[in-house]
Amino acid sequence: MKFMLIRRADEDTEQGVMPSDAMLEEMARYNERLTQAGVFVSGEGLWPSREGYRINFHDGEPDIVKGPLAEPDALIAGFSVLEVDSVEEALDWARQWPTMDRDGNTRLELRRFYELEDFDPGEGLDRHRRLQTQLARQPQQVNTHLVFNGQCREAMTFYADLLGGEIEAMIAFSDTPVATGVPEDSRDRIAHSVVNIRDRRLMGCDMNAECYTPPAGACVQLEYGDVEGAEQVFRQLSDGGTIQMPFEETFWAVRFGVVVDRYGIGWMINVGKPEMEMNP
Repeated sequence: MKFMLIRRADEDTEQGVMPSDAMLEEMARYNERLTQAGVFVSGEGLWPSREGYRINFHDGEPDIVKGPLAEPDALIAGFSVLEVDSVEEALDWARQWPTMDRDGNTRLELRRFYELEDFDPGEGLDRHRRLQTQLARQPQQVNTHLVFNGQCREAMTFYADLLGGEIEAMIAFSDTPVATGVPEDSRDRIAHSVVNIRDRRLMGCDMNAECYTPPAGACVQLEYGDVEGAEQVFRQLSDGGTIQMPFEETFWAVRFGVVVDRYGIGWMINVGKPEMEMNP
């Protein structure tokens, strides 16, 4: 059974008064106990309602109202999601809410989630089940891993600069636990590197020369909204590389091109046509 333990708003939370460090520590200890018991799903605090919106529909038309939204005691300041075996167990955890919160004068509310088993069979329910199954299969992210022949550091630094990314990791074999087992002339090669580009990651490493084979059958695809920016990236990737398809208009794109850069990595650069995005 899943429950939402709601922390009601008050004058302080609606004014944006932040909890003290001592209160944060008490809340963390509470969440740790929930986690250790295996019942903690998530917990979040909410900004004051003046930063929120209410969307009211009238005959299908949305009317958006900017906060503040109502009297504090009618609003929510935060919540925890608990997965327990019974209402009694959920209430027991609610009773253990940190008494430091508002000197023991907090208002909580416990509400049970509907689950798919609570609904009558039908196509609508089946659709929700299919979506649930689909979501369960999905990874948190789909990223790209590249292999190099001793050029990883140079290439990933170049990509970070070219694509406006941030280097999150650049670890040489000499800095790993297997360093003593790596030939002396390979210890400066990169065992793991990460470039973060808008929360999508290019990862890369160097292979031993005898194990390395150039990448084939795959490209990193970049999507742009403006031709000028995309053309500049294509031109820089082409420098020292091989153009496999010129950067020009196609039936599906304002501009599209394919290039293998000087590090042996394939790239597709695309600036799509709006009509193709809407009607593929």
